[in-house]
Amino acid sequence: MTAYFTGQFCLPSWGYALGMLHDKGKERDAFQQYIRKTNGLPVTDGKSYGEHHHAFVGGILATNLMGNSVLNLLANQIISHHTGLHDYADAENVIEERPLPEEINKKDIVLNIPQLQKELLDSPFSKLKVSMKHFHHLSRMLFSCLVDADRLDTERFMDVASWKKRGCSSLITDLLPKFEAYLSELQLHAPDTEVNRIRKKVQDQCSMTSSGETGFYSLTVPTGGGKTLSSLLWAMKHAVNHDMNRIIIAIPYTSIIVQTAGLLKDIFGEENVLEHHSNFNPDEIKNEKVREKAKLATENWDYPIIVTTNVQLFESMFSNKPSDCRKLHNIVNSVLILDEVQTLPTNFLQPIVDSLKAYQEMFGVSVLFTTASQPVLSGIIKGTNPTTNFEGIDHITEIIPNGFALHDKLRRVTLEIDNEGKTYDDIAAKMSVYNKVLCIVNTRKDAKELYDRLPDEGVKLHLSRMMCPAHVSETIFKIKALLKDESQPVVRVIATQLVEAGVDIDFPVVFRQETGLDSVLQAAGRCNREGRNAVGTTFVFSLAAEKRIPFGAMEAANSARLSLPADSDWFAPSVMEKYFHQLYSRTNTFDDKKIKHYLYNDEAMCFKTASKKFKLIDDDCMNIIVNWGISMELVEKLKESGYTYPLMKQLAKYTVGVHRSDFDKLVSYGAIEEVLEGIYVLADRGQYDKNTGLSLDNHWMEELLMI
Repeated sequence: MTAYFTGQFCLPSWGYALGMLHDKGKERDAFQQYIRKTNGLPVTDGKSYGEHHHAFVGGILATNLMGNSVLNLLANQIISHHTGLHDYADAENVIEERPLPEEINKKDIVLNIPQLQKELLDSPFSKLKVSMKHFHHLSRMLFSCLVDADRLDTERFMDVASWKKRGCSSLITDLLPKFEAYLSELQLHAPDTEVNRIRKKVQDQCSMTSSGETGFYSLTVPTGGGKTLSSLLWAMKHAVNHDMNRIIIAIPYTSIIVQTAGLLKDIFGEENVLEHHSNFNPDEIKNEKVREKAKLATENWDYPIIVTTNVQLFESMFSNKPSDCRKLHNIVNSVLILDEVQTLPTNFLQPIVDSLKAYQEMFGVSVLFTTASQPVLSGIIKGTNPTTNFEGIDHITEIIPNGFALHDKLRRVTLEIDNEGKTYDDIAAKMSVYNKVLCIVNTRKDAKELYDRLPDEGVKLHLSRMMCPAHVSETIFKIKALLKDESQPVVRVIATQLVEAGVDIDFPVVFRQETGLDSVLQAAGRCNREGRNAVGTTFVFSLAAEKRIPFGAMEAANSARLSLPADSDWFAPSVMEKYFHQLYSRTNTFDDKKIKHYLYNDEAMCFKTASKKFKLIDDDCMNIIVNWGISMELVEKLKESGYTYPLMKQLAKYTVGVHRSDFDKLVSYGAIEEVLEGIYVLADRGQYDKNTGLSLDNHWMEELLMI
């Protein structure tokens, strides 16, 4: 099976060698005794062998047969298939510190070394000899093939019922007609408007260009231009044209994932779309057969369409863990859609782009970047000094020609930018002039301060990550309903960036705190989204009078925007390109954790160290289960039955992440209870506001002071 998986990228003999050398370890007497005992069989000689590890055997055999040159092509993979890929020195130690058990039969090893060498020379990897920075991806891909083959083989022997439930019989060729029928039905009932004619034109262009060679593509479509469906049409036709295996859609925000996955499940059926992210609980799938298949598929992504997060995708690409890497070989020969690509973190941009180049060149992946605010990802861009230059992709084909001028034809918003510092009261007063208005700010603190200052008339709502995901979802649903309710004239919403991209809400007026141009335009995409007004207005404001100025990466983004001419056509792609050049020129590093140092040397790769460092989300975060909805009922189940994966997936919907300093503050109040090791609960409902979520202030002390 390993040979079949590696054959997908032209290295079948390497897969065979991995599987065969791995299996030799199971000849070890201690392992044979362990297997016999586990299965209730008698032990042949009655000896006690102690530990029964078998992985090191194949690693020793690989280096004995082919030398240390295969440490990161065969040996590391075999010795690590249960523990995780080792750093180079640790892998050497594992192999050198133990002798080969005497009972291992070396005479029956069939290893065609000339064929192994020929395959490597004939593979796509051979042309990358000058750039060894891709080598670690090849090592990890071979590891993925071995891990998944080993797990599947074990499952077929130990749990044949689960093994039979795996996989999905549908191919992209089967699903494309369903999608085309859906689009035809949609167009049949769509009113003949300028916006719908543009959406059809974008779809036709995607269809026409889908037969292009595998490679890098971009789809730059302003908000409201039908980017989601058009990108999927291109991807499906491209996959069919090139006999590709699956489509993987990576999205930065779970709010967009839930929305996108829901749409795709409606079109293709729940049995053909795998949703894989932290807030999705497969146990909520009603159909038992589909539920079990989805649970199994999260392990190795053996589905035709996968919708996941950027974090899940890229952290797996740089992980050393078997559970993370197991899915990687199913990315081979697939189409990867990166939605809202402008959100890729600048401080990890170089290793991310390098990984995409590796997967395209070595593993036949086509990549489609989609956004209304396309970043600059090609060529060489200079940072603040020569050592921080960003080396981009050689060529990216834009699907939409400049002549379409979509930024003009879909222009439904004007930007009014005021760089003079304002107070919270100033902005609250300006918002209060409008009955239906959305304000997006940079931090949770700003959201709370502005919310408290809005007048208590009509409906005012708050959205931030101080609210648990279940609370956020309920509030977004409520906002959508209120905006459609003509009997509710006043709806004012204060939110953080969580609504900035992909959330289908439509306000006639939007306010956006100063930030980078890409975020400003994403906020403007929530304004007059459906073109109900002749033109909407998005106000960009500063809170400098409150000393609330952007900081960190946001400060650099805002400075890049401010450096552009004040009379710029902010919606023009050419201006967005200038903005990203300005942003990158202010960047200190495109590889903040020095991933290059740990992985780009084929002789001393440090998989474990790099895996720990490649974290797209700051680790300085403590998760707290809050008192909302049915969370306390679930906590009682947790206390009674202990930790279970399905229960923790349910509780994830009622969890808020806070910085450690804020966590310590809540602990000092006595508000936090550790119900199991590392699982914290804030049961006091008074500490969780029904409007704004988790409060960091001691509400008991406040009530005493009020008395």
